[in-house]
Amino acid sequence: MTTIKALLQGHDDDRPAIGAPGRDWLSYGGLRALTDKVAGQLHAAGIGRGDRVAIVLPNGPEMAAAFVTIAQSATTAPLNPAYREDEYAFYLEDLKAKAIVLADGYDGPALAAANRFGLTVLRLKFDEAGPAGTFDLVAEGGGGACDAGAPAPDDVALILHTSGTTSRPKIVPLLQSNVFASAGNIRESLALTAEDRCLNVMPLFHIHGLIAAVSASLAAGASIWCAPGFDALKFFGWMKDAQPTWYTAVPTMHQAILSRAGRNRDIIEATRLRFLRSSSASLPAQVMTQLEETFDAPVVEGYGMTEATHQMCSNPLGKGTQKPGSVGVPAGPEVRIAHETEDRLVDGTGEVVISGPNVTPGYEGNPDANAKSFFEADGKRWFRTGDQGAFDEDGYLHLTGRLKEIINRGGEKVSPLEVDGVLMDHPAIAQCVTFALPHPKLGEEVAAAVVLKDGAEATEREIRDFAAARVADFKVPRKVVILDEIPKGATGKMQRIGLAEKLGLVEGAA
Repeated sequence: MTTIKALLQGHDDDRPAIGAPGRDWLSYGGLRALTDKVAGQLHAAGIGRGDRVAIVLPNGPEMAAAFVTIAQSATTAPLNPAYREDEYAFYLEDLKAKAIVLADGYDGPALAAANRFGLTVLRLKFDEAGPAGTFDLVAEGGGGACDAGAPAPDDVALILHTSGTTSRPKIVPLLQSNVFASAGNIRESLALTAEDRCLNVMPLFHIHGLIAAVSASLAAGASIWCAPGFDALKFFGWMKDAQPTWYTAVPTMHQAILSRAGRNRDIIEATRLRFLRSSSASLPAQVMTQLEETFDAPVVEGYGMTEATHQMCSNPLGKGTQKPGSVGVPAGPEVRIAHETEDRLVDGTGEVVISGPNVTPGYEGNPDANAKSFFEADGKRWFRTGDQGAFDEDGYLHLTGRLKEIINRGGEKVSPLEVDGVLMDHPAIAQCVTFALPHPKLGEEVAAAVVLKDGAEATEREIRDFAAARVADFKVPRKVVILDEIPKGATGKMQRIGLAEKLGLVEGAA
């Protein structure tokens, strides 16, 4: 059976599965027992197979365990704890939730939204003296009949929404078999074994943390040490306590970790990571090199997205086989290049497409999006990622950028990732993001937002001159904004789309 339940089978009962700061480990035997207990509590509340359960919990072991256990009885829908009431109302109504899991004592906006729709409220209660991740669900209301059968491979295990940066968020249903396949792909590409331990700092309402950190580790019989979120000031203390063999993060997190690495050299030396992983946004080549030198371990950049149940490509693990600036080789699904407007596969540069058992069956209730995103070719069903890229002669995929983010400057197409790569070579620049600035005649102009390194100085003119010496004139940013911090999304990714408006660079922008 290709289900989440099957991921947990075959691992020794006494092996550690889920840990957290200052807590005893929850073993695999304990996790299986918790799964049975949660199933009984859900069924008693009238929640079973096919019912949709929203989960609004802070990062930590209870969130990880709630996802894993509830998904073995019902359909999970983790939501960002930072949403406001109207956002919760939109998502709860859109995904047709029947119940919501909230922390005991929580009375914030998620509860108010849940009460609007009469959802069954499941209170998660736990004892901090108990093993990490153990909890009880206590229902407020609910009850009645439900399907108490175990979910099958084709049942939906996890529902997430796309980020909706340019349109209404789309519902992405991920099947039990999708999660099983992707967890296995990541386990294999990272050569995970029961001896591995992941320090998780990724949010667990997002596909990256749920699949790469949690599900792939469980597939290997490995352990996950769940931090309460990302905090660069606490990271090395957590590393000392957890003794991980790896961690996975987004580039902005890696950069924050690097900024504090010098004063934590003793912890780095004592921990000896087997590898580091980066995903969810392009890792600047300069940051990959710096991470590898700092931790003396390979840095594996992966390429993932929600619709693929996370991983599509990954750099190999072997020493010297990682290519800075590349997202690696296909690592699970088949990855090809397609024509950007015609439904056919091509050689060279084009839209990245994927096909495989980890790919969502399609957006829910959105036939227009499905018609645009899926097509048949070579006897297979392909999903359009929305990314532009090409394979090199060694079979490594290089992304040019999101098709929506490619800057069209009077007909000249500019890759924001290419400009990012050039600007990151400037000795004073710590972070940068290149984006489109609306222009009355050209349509779009190239702009960049940068954060300078501590104590470094550079002017807009100096940065533009630096770029002008390295790229064609039409690629040089005409506007450079120097910031203390670049706006980021909920998962720590820097946002290109809409950045001109956020920074007040567009006429009429607030």
